[in-house]
Amino acid sequence: MSLSTSLDFPSASARAAYIDERLAELYPETPIPLDHTSPYTLLVAVLLSAQCTDKRVNLQTPGLFAKADNPHDMVKLSVAEIDAHVRPCGLAPRKAQAIRGLSELLIEHHGGAVPHTFEELEALPGVGHKTASVVMAQAFGVPAFPVDTHIHRLAQRWRLTKAGADVVRTERDLKRLFPEEHWNALHLRIIFYGREHCTARSCDGLTCEICRTVNAGRLRAVRVKKA
Repeated sequence: MSLSTSLDFPSASARAAYIDERLAELYPETPIPLDHTSPYTLLVAVLLSAQCTDKRVNLQTPGLFAKADNPHDMVKLSVAEIDAHVRPCGLAPRKAQAIRGLSELLIEHHGGAVPHTFEELEALPGVGHKTASVVMAQAFGVPAFPVDTHIHRLAQRWRLTKAGADVVRTERDLKRLFPEEHWNALHLRIIFYGREHCTARSCDGLTCEICRTVNAGRLRAVRVKKA
């Protein structure tokens, strides 16, 4: 019996194999949710997406990028001018300050280009490990497994991790379970599935297709620990 038809998943690796297969069937294409035209505009968009929806970010970035879609033009804008464009994304003016600050550092240390290493990206203002992972995966094709709220929640519901609130452990567990060559597409597929079928409100670990399949004997709702 193939993994796609079996209801017996005694191990995390068996559940991961089924999930990998099923998500590839559901989402054969993995378009990047954030609109961008370059690694720089992707970096800015990902930074803005912290505690904000991709849809909202995509509504705000066209106006900003029309004025500055590269660090050289961005540093010509004041923090207040950047803030005026990104305020609906929340956490302003902190995000505006970070965008201007990282633009200055890109010019000063990287010739205006977005660096290709985790260490250099994470040294930029407002850029944490998740943001760096998204840029490395989606801009440069480097295998990474960014863990956002959807992935952290679903990894617990699908019993792929016992990390609790520890997103670092969630990322490590997922990297161990899934083939490295699948990471970049898979993290997007999990996000797509989480938004469409396994949201915080619509599923409690018992409702959606994958939750029902990989937890056929589960009787109680799952209490997910937030990062």
